[in-house]
Amino acid sequence: MVIIVSSVHFARKYLRDELLPTAFCPGCGNGIVMNALLKALNELGYDSLDGFAFVSGIGCGAWTISPYFKADTLHTLHGRAIAYATGLKIANPNLNVVVMSGDGDLSAIGGNHLIHAARRNMDLIVIMINNFIYGMTGGQVSPTTFEELTTTTTPYGNPDPPIDASEVVAAAGANYVARWTTAHVYPLIRSIKEALNMDGFRFIEVISQCPTSFGRRIGKPDPDELIKWFKIISEMTKKGSLELNDGSKIRIGQIAKRNRPGYISKLKAIQNKAKGV
Repeated sequence: MVIIVSSVHFARKYLRDELLPTAFCPGCGNGIVMNALLKALNELGYDSLDGFAFVSGIGCGAWTISPYFKADTLHTLHGRAIAYATGLKIANPNLNVVVMSGDGDLSAIGGNHLIHAARRNMDLIVIMINNFIYGMTGGQVSPTTFEELTTTTTPYGNPDPPIDASEVVAAAGANYVARWTTAHVYPLIRSIKEALNMDGFRFIEVISQCPTSFGRRIGKPDPDELIKWFKIISEMTKKGSLELNDGSKIRIGQIAKRNRPGYISKLKAIQNKAKGV
């Protein structure tokens, strides 16, 4: 008996071959996050990305879906991914709308959209790739950058404590919030699958390595060093804050899970009321 093993990776059916390989820096974590999302979709039985629309903003994390996914994608203005995704979901409620972008795009200029989408419990999945820095534009400080870290815009150290985006989104009322790292791929895949089977606002933060703009600033320029470091500084918990000062831990795991009605169902109820149905 001859066993033929296909050399074609499962994810290729979701990707545009003519645009591969990607333009990511060597060792970037974006590919790991991309693979986790596609693995989740594959395990849930989606043979294509029909019925999905993917939205991103500006930055390294935004390039994970556009132009590489073989799907309808929107590559939007900086910080406006969730605003575009909200309009898209309301215009076509049957679409599965997924936002994927970086910490700078979603928690800085896009922070207000993030909070209010969670408050409304808008029916979106948002995956925030958090590499603690603005990687694409030169290594500037971002809202998630460690306190006291030296960056191109904080040459003597960052005076600001980092924002805990996951806790903010959970406090705002999102139905599902979780945080993982690129060292925790299988839990990340399971988390994405769980989110895909829910309604309302679902937010997954993925701590990801950026050896180019972040790793070298903390003395870990090799991506494997960063991934090993993620394992060391991570602490599994059902709920806990992100504490990124020296000697602290990154709290990973499920932070919130609720069953509030999604925004689309509430909007339909108001429309029916207005129509007298």
